[in-house]
Amino acid sequence: MLVELKKLIEANPLFRDKLQFPNLKNSRLRTLINQSLNWQHQLCKNPRPNPDIKTLFVDHTCGQPNGARAPSPANNPLLGSLPKAGVFPPLGAHGPFQPTPAPVPTPLAGWMSNPPTVTHPAVSGGAIGLGSPSIPAAALKHPRTPPTNPSVDYPSGDSDHLSKRTRPIGISDEINLPVNVLPVSFTGHSHSHSHSQAFSTPEDLPKTVTRTLNQGSSPMSMDFHPVQQTLLLVGTNVGDIGLWEVGSRERLVLRNFKVWDLGACSMPLQAALVKDPGVSVNRVIWSPDGSLFGVAYSRHIVQIYSYHGGDEVRQHLEIDAHVGGVNDIAFSHPNKQLCVITCGDDKTIKVWDATNGAKQYIFEGHEAPVYSVCPHHKENIQFIFSTALDGKIKAWLYDNLGSRVDYEAPGRWCTTMAYSADGTRLFSCGTSKDGESFIVEWNESEGAVKRTYQGFRKRSLGVVQFDTTKNRFLAAGDDFSIKFWDMDNVQLLTSIDADGGLPASPRIRFNKDGCLLAVSTNDNGIKILATSDGIRLLRTFENLSYDASRTSENSKPTISPISAAAAAAATSAGLADRAASMVSIPGMNGDVRSLADVKPRITEESNDKSKVWKLTELSEPNQCRSLRLPENLRATKISRLIFTNSGNAILALASNAIHLLWKWQRTERNSSGKATASVAPQLWQPPSGIMMTNDVTDSNPEEAVPCFALSKNDSYVMSASGGKISLFNMMTFKTMATFMPPPPAATFLAFHPQDNNIIAIGMDDSSIQIYNVRVDEVKSKLKGHSKRITGLAFSHALNVLVSSGADSQLCVWSSDGWEKQKNRFLQIPTGRTPTAQSDTRVQFHQDQIHFLVVHETQLAIFETTKLECVKQWVPRESSAPITHATFSCDSQLVYACFLDATVCVFSAANLKLRCRINPSAYLPAGVSSNVHPLVIAAHPQEPNEFALGLSDGGVHVFEPLESEGKWGVPPPVDNGSTSSMPATPPVGGSGSDQAQR
Repeated sequence: MLVELKKLIEANPLFRDKLQFPNLKNSRLRTLINQSLNWQHQLCKNPRPNPDIKTLFVDHTCGQPNGARAPSPANNPLLGSLPKAGVFPPLGAHGPFQPTPAPVPTPLAGWMSNPPTVTHPAVSGGAIGLGSPSIPAAALKHPRTPPTNPSVDYPSGDSDHLSKRTRPIGISDEINLPVNVLPVSFTGHSHSHSHSQAFSTPEDLPKTVTRTLNQGSSPMSMDFHPVQQTLLLVGTNVGDIGLWEVGSRERLVLRNFKVWDLGACSMPLQAALVKDPGVSVNRVIWSPDGSLFGVAYSRHIVQIYSYHGGDEVRQHLEIDAHVGGVNDIAFSHPNKQLCVITCGDDKTIKVWDATNGAKQYIFEGHEAPVYSVCPHHKENIQFIFSTALDGKIKAWLYDNLGSRVDYEAPGRWCTTMAYSADGTRLFSCGTSKDGESFIVEWNESEGAVKRTYQGFRKRSLGVVQFDTTKNRFLAAGDDFSIKFWDMDNVQLLTSIDADGGLPASPRIRFNKDGCLLAVSTNDNGIKILATSDGIRLLRTFENLSYDASRTSENSKPTISPISAAAAAAATSAGLADRAASMVSIPGMNGDVRSLADVKPRITEESNDKSKVWKLTELSEPNQCRSLRLPENLRATKISRLIFTNSGNAILALASNAIHLLWKWQRTERNSSGKATASVAPQLWQPPSGIMMTNDVTDSNPEEAVPCFALSKNDSYVMSASGGKISLFNMMTFKTMATFMPPPPAATFLAFHPQDNNIIAIGMDDSSIQIYNVRVDEVKSKLKGHSKRITGLAFSHALNVLVSSGADSQLCVWSSDGWEKQKNRFLQIPTGRTPTAQSDTRVQFHQDQIHFLVVHETQLAIFETTKLECVKQWVPRESSAPITHATFSCDSQLVYACFLDATVCVFSAANLKLRCRINPSAYLPAGVSSNVHPLVIAAHPQEPNEFALGLSDGGVHVFEPLESEGKWGVPPPVDNGSTSSMPATPPVGGSGSDQAQR
């Protein structure tokens, strides 16, 4: 057993080069012991002021207050004198900050130098608009959503420290497994913590001015929505709040400052407002899930709004928070409960319950007005950094025991702090009273400045504001420009003036992806700078407008059988490149506002198109780009297919239980190294020549239901073909583990979005098992279906799991407690009898609120919280059944394949057919008429690229012709008659004006 365990540990890449015991300095060993003692005491149920800890080998617990007290370790030479608070002081310079004679010594030493779990989404800012750290996603690439639901246990499943524990067969998070290990690798792909993937040139910075918005008063603070990354919240110098959809350039909301309940305000505030009603916004920030946003004003007040999508903003909480100005506001999650943190001119930091506004903590100890707060957590320890105008930086735990650190910030005046998006690096930016500005990186384990970045104007003309993005870049507004640094290089990387018109110290704010940058301008405006990805993101939203003419909330789903003749008969006076896109904005209470079925604005492109819309039919090989991937003679029909998350490889699972992996290399013809139909990839095998082959049972392999799931970093694939589930290393093809032998057999697999170690496993006995790989244990068993499970999909925004089965039933389960929330049976269209093997598949829309349902008789889009069908498409009775379908990576298209080998492309907003690819366009003339696609997969970054897995073992990759750039033209939107996705009324401008567009 021990020998096998040793082999398993040594085979895990997580432990590569880490099994040799390192050389340790005595001082480091003392620090580690100190951390352990601290940690034990933090977890003690009855912490006493003088804990008696005699050993590290068993967990310590303090005795009961009335019990016999053991001798105090106060004179232990290892520990030195003990603080009264019952925690252990740092040992010399190995704590994160130099110990100072503070009233309560620091317990930070024990955990500040540890790797973080997940960054807390609210970082510092004061009057300076920092907010959520960027989540490196491009919406689909590598989502890392911070835990936002109050009932999510910390540490979160996506936590780095979880992945670093020794585990029998645990799956590491991305940071531990660089993919570039073998000579033939997934080129350029690694986790965003690593710099091999990231930006080697300034070309990846948002430098192109793509939008100019007129706010009407000077922006003081800005923050992009954490989910809908083109929504920008703005607070101004006259107290106005604006909410912009920067894609369509529409201001959805404008609120002027007013006190909601003057009677509830303190007398000093009432007197101050009578004397001078002028109020400025110091800070605006979204909550981690985007359901709330907070506004800190220059007078006493904090206002919290709830956001319900579109233009629907409601008053949630008003707090008379501080005497004088409220300089900063942030959201935090101590004890699993969402809180609001504020700081102000009265030298205090206060913590409020975000639900009811109750005051939970007040932190006193600063001797000057508190300028900014930066909440964060490491391991299970939640804490807050604060900065004051005298240059002092302090750190607080959520208790009443005082500040844990006290040290000087460079500049000693207005300083803000922020962590990198992954929470591993701490930065601060400050401006002195003399105008000298600093950005520095801190060495947390020693409390010292690690590096100071160069390139500021000698005398800054205002308080410099900064932001971080992509775990790689720093940006600051200085000298009428935006300056950028690589985090690893103190020299200025580049500086841009955004075509001029910027103030001396512009306000700046990145969106989560770092593909958009909002910058304040001199003329009360905002410029939106974008990368190439950002420009594509904005184009997606360019033609959206909030149409008042269609606000039907409860209209029934439209069933629209479509044929080429009927489609060709539809007419339109002109249409834009992108017709109405369905973009739903999540409301945390289940209220969803969608921008579907809105009239497109007419663009120049419409002049090039026929006035009569026609369905695009592709029947010849020269009408699109398609590529059959190199064959493997052992392949039988392709049962499962997926692009890797990096976008440069395709993984297929054949019905004979063998996996096939095709990789594209960087070449002159394919400089990006991404999967493409223009360049053939290599069918890849490791030097050992082994194949990834699943365990199979003795029964008929044709009856087995193959399934697989790929980890977010492409390092592991979990797979089954009727037998045991196998865990394969994608780099070496080695089998890391096998588990859960049938019966029952696994029929569908899905990784939890926030924890690679949690897998939802659908079974052929109709149950769903929630399995923890790391501890080899089934945590929950979900029962609600009556036939085998055929689909599973997680929504990290709603914290739910949606399941579908061969019983044509949909179920929604809470991913917190795994209780069933709702269920519904699909309505099978009259005249259609599904086959016994009819699968129902589910896949979430990019908005994480809607999901696609695929059944051989229909495509449907459901809204999750109400489990209501909002769109449906049914093929004509005479047409072939649907074999599979999927969203494009941006959720604007739906690709569907059929038993007769045709492929159809739909606009996702209304499930209207826009392009049909006939078999003759990609299958050779001599191919049997029985050959048809069984599975379809969408490229993770290219919305117009997809791949098919065929019944003859072939895999084809498709892209439109470069001259076309897209699949057909979206059909015209009917005059509201087919809309069943609720639309929200416009803000500003008349509805009739929009109806005319």
